[in-house]
Amino acid sequence: MDLHLLVDNLSNPALLFFFLGLIAVQLKSDLRIPENSSKFISLYLLLSIGFKGGQELSHSTIDGEIIWSLFFGIFLALIVPIYTYYILRIKFSIENSGAIASAYGSVSAVTFVTTISFLEMEGIPFGGHMVAVMALMEAPSIIIGVLLMAIYKRKAGGDENFSLGSIAYHSITNGSVLLILGSLVIGYVASDAQAEGIKPFTTDLFKGFLAVFLLDMGITSGRKLGSFLKKGWFALSFAIFIPVLNGVLVAIATTFFIEEPGNRLLFSILGASASYIAVPAAMKLAAPKANPSLYIPMALAITFPFNITFGMPLYLYVINLMP
Repeated sequence: MDLHLLVDNLSNPALLFFFLGLIAVQLKSDLRIPENSSKFISLYLLLSIGFKGGQELSHSTIDGEIIWSLFFGIFLALIVPIYTYYILRIKFSIENSGAIASAYGSVSAVTFVTTISFLEMEGIPFGGHMVAVMALMEAPSIIIGVLLMAIYKRKAGGDENFSLGSIAYHSITNGSVLLILGSLVIGYVASDAQAEGIKPFTTDLFKGFLAVFLLDMGITSGRKLGSFLKKGWFALSFAIFIPVLNGVLVAIATTFFIEEPGNRLLFSILGASASYIAVPAAMKLAAPKANPSLYIPMALAITFPFNITFGMPLYLYVINLMP
């Protein structure tokens, strides 16, 4: 691996703020980001990346690569929860397996945004259509996870008391999905002059807000990490091995229909990341017996830090190895 990529990434101020949050928890500091402020920043990041993605998409020609990218993203969101579910059933219950599989089939918008910051720092171009790919990958994995739980609970003689249609609706209308899609459309229809008028908000403030948000993520991850590590090695190993497997396989597979290394890295991150916002919200309704103290720390306290520290340079190294 090219060590300068790893060093550049680990010295990224936004990432260092994440580590500061982790350290603050270990030192039992009273450092906190107010909940309302944290929610606003997360909404801002989604709005900004969606709007900028729409602007990029408006300047792009809809070609075969973009169409294949959209289909491949949906394919990933459908296949990853299926195969991970059967791995998870070795150790976990139907509900926990379904919830974790949904999380790892879905995507982390914050990981995606952090990767965009990494690409900008390295001067690697990427396409705005990747924002649309990310948005389309949120809901399918949740639906697949719920279907798997329904099938195996029915085989086990369990009763189902939730509506798949309701789950699908809530997955698609989830706030983060709706905001990213809506911002993408708004960015697409806005003219260059109109976009320039709000550029100080959508672009200039972005990295600062990302740093504060990652500080908050570090604090949140640090709080959840201790109790999670007591749950055993299987969950910890899964939360690292599966992202690496998915990220590397996607880095290789995208060789056949994507040219830009930046787009391939974003795809690798989408394949490797796990949702800790949309999926937990859906699982409260679909799988109330699933243990949130299991699937949320796996995604947030293990997979997320791994991807934004070592995952991005690793997947980019694999991409650069391919012809």
